[in-house]
Amino acid sequence: MRKFSADLIYTLEGKAIPRGILITDDNGRILNVTEEKVAFDPNIERYKGVIVPGFINAHCHLELSHLHQKIKQKTGLINFIKEVIFTRNSSEKEIIAAMEKQDQAMWDAGIVAVGDISNQTISADLKSKSEIRYHTFIEMLGFDANKAKEILADAIIKKDAFQTPVSITVHAPYSISKELVKQLKDYCKGFDNKITIHNQECDEEDELYKTRSGPFLQFYKDLNINTETFTSQSKSSLQAILPFMPKNQNILLVHNTYTCLKDVYFTKRFEKNIYWCFCPNANLYIEDKLPAYEFFKHSELPITIGTDSLASNHTLSILDEMKILQKNILNLPLNELLKWACINGAKFLGFDADLGSIAVGKKPGLNLLTDLDHGLIGENTKITKLI
Repeated sequence: MRKFSADLIYTLEGKAIPRGILITDDNGRILNVTEEKVAFDPNIERYKGVIVPGFINAHCHLELSHLHQKIKQKTGLINFIKEVIFTRNSSEKEIIAAMEKQDQAMWDAGIVAVGDISNQTISADLKSKSEIRYHTFIEMLGFDANKAKEILADAIIKKDAFQTPVSITVHAPYSISKELVKQLKDYCKGFDNKITIHNQECDEEDELYKTRSGPFLQFYKDLNINTETFTSQSKSSLQAILPFMPKNQNILLVHNTYTCLKDVYFTKRFEKNIYWCFCPNANLYIEDKLPAYEFFKHSELPITIGTDSLASNHTLSILDEMKILQKNILNLPLNELLKWACINGAKFLGFDADLGSIAVGKKPGLNLLTDLDHGLIGENTKITKLI
């Protein structure tokens, strides 16, 4: 049994508790949370700072960890994609070693669960042994509508290689056909198949969908991708794709760098389980631009936080993402930011019975945040993993 106390305990189940006491068993499961003040119990581990639940990384590409510092920054999404395509092939040994290093780094940085994008099965063994809880998204890409069934069949084979939670999803509007989305919708009828999709990462994506023009056409030509089945939609990529998404699945819209207010309001028209995901450091790394965060105040949809990959980031740290968000969003309370980093991601991934908040019976992991700036995340804020 262990007992913890700090200046504040953010349970995310209610108001923060000043100098409360948190009791766990030896495995980290919460036995009690109390506001009782005990002055002279030598068994209480007392800390300056705030205790919070373990973080949830809602969007990651672990299998790109070997690309750390190999991709140029701020060249735009299309150039970034090209570099990843032509650089990502390495030996299995190198890829696995990089993944193992970053899996441990995420755990040490207070991350207890990850929503991870996979294009292959190389991470399956690592995930089955990791202390982190993973939900893997087998990602489908294919712009040619005639190949949609073939692409789905391949994804189903890859899914069978994973022993940890896994589902099948699509990559991004600029890399998929409507037929592939329809195949996904038909596939996941009747059972849980969480979906994540990269959304409006660059302005050229909407240009492609609205007018069938722009740099993506040359990109497809350079890569010998058949575009004959794609037609202009006269609407944004989000407005074109979202109506075809299933109703009864959790859907994560990731990045949202160029999502406009009209698109935010558009999501209100559907009874779908939609979540937003912000990956600000990746947005800066690729496009040198952040989403218009003030637009999302008009949305009642839950917000989560991701790191993207080390091809597009310097670290896989949720705290580093929180620093950017705290700096760039006015009047964002710490309690709200912590919900983005913890409970909302746990709910999206279906891990909230155990993770995401501090409550009796849960085993959420415990992080200590120190050096806050007037009660908020600051540049000098540090994290210590307690459990």
